[in-house]
Amino acid sequence: MRPLTISRGRGTVRAAAVLLPCLLALGACKGGNGEAEAKAKADEKKGPEAVPVEVAQASRRAIAASYTGTAPLEARAESQVIAKTSGVALSVLAEEGQQVRAGQTLVRLDAARSALQAAQTAAQMRKLESNFARSRQLAEQKLVSANDNDQIRYDLENARAANRLANLELSYANVTAPISGVIAQRMIKPGNFVQINTPIFRIVDTSRLEAVLNVPERELATLKPGLPVQLHVDAMPGKTFTGTVDRIAPVVDSGSGTFRVISTFEGGGVLQPGMFGRLQIDYDNRADALVVPRVALLEDEGDPAVFVVRANKVARVPVKLGYMDGGWAEIRSGVKLGEQVVIAGKTALRDGSAVQVLGQPEVKKPVATAAKSTPNKQ
Repeated sequence: MRPLTISRGRGTVRAAAVLLPCLLALGACKGGNGEAEAKAKADEKKGPEAVPVEVAQASRRAIAASYTGTAPLEARAESQVIAKTSGVALSVLAEEGQQVRAGQTLVRLDAARSALQAAQTAAQMRKLESNFARSRQLAEQKLVSANDNDQIRYDLENARAANRLANLELSYANVTAPISGVIAQRMIKPGNFVQINTPIFRIVDTSRLEAVLNVPERELATLKPGLPVQLHVDAMPGKTFTGTVDRIAPVVDSGSGTFRVISTFEGGGVLQPGMFGRLQIDYDNRADALVVPRVALLEDEGDPAVFVVRANKVARVPVKLGYMDGGWAEIRSGVKLGEQVVIAGKTALRDGSAVQVLGQPEVKKPVATAAKSTPNKQ
């Protein structure tokens, strides 16, 4: 390029003033474009950054097929003790929390009126017994007609029935326990007047407790009486109680599509009626199943799949699932023993994404250096 000369002429100086800024701007543009292109090429060589993930290995362990549900615990037997007669409670012989047996006297009521009625009917019965004995002798001598003798016999039978009824009413003054169990509630105090058919105690049999599950009909062929049941209650976290399936309802409710499964547990200890329980019924076991953590399963797709780490990249692998047992999922096909599956960081992954497994040394990649742009020679 020829050097620019400035003459003294007014036109030559004006042309130089216009041309010089243009040349400077053109040089700056060429230099900036070169640096941007070098940086873009370096980024292409570097590639996308690896996503940090946590993994777990597919392993073998025992796994059980089970059905889980929730239900409150109920006493196997419960009874309301009611008064069969009216009267003043002379004495109350049981308190809440006391263990009682069937037939034990709980309350004694005032029985003076019933005792008088029993005595009155007994006297009438003895009178008729004596009359009937004399009438039978006279009838044998043909001194009394057979009709009169039969009438006295019928009156005697009626008096005997009235006496038995009076004695029964007298026995109701002693209120007894209909079942064995624990007094859960006492509703009267000594001196209270008790009306007939009034509840005065509530007894529950806590020797065995029950939990009723409403199970979908698809499980009807798998659940059978005698299967083991594990129980966890909210009141005692960390403790496991064992029981069995006691009985299964033979019909399916047409409205809900469920059937009743009743499990029983040993009571009389820490378990009490009314506790809310979480039940697990194991109906099949596999001693050596290939499993992965349940959190490794992808939930954004209809078909079950997992991300498997291979050569610092992930591959979305469809799997065939077997049993689910707590935090474990059985893999029937798709993953091999020892392969690493992603359990954390799945949301940022796609099939083929580069990953960095946490806890393992990071794989270093070559860093591309951008070539420095050289100024064009004039």
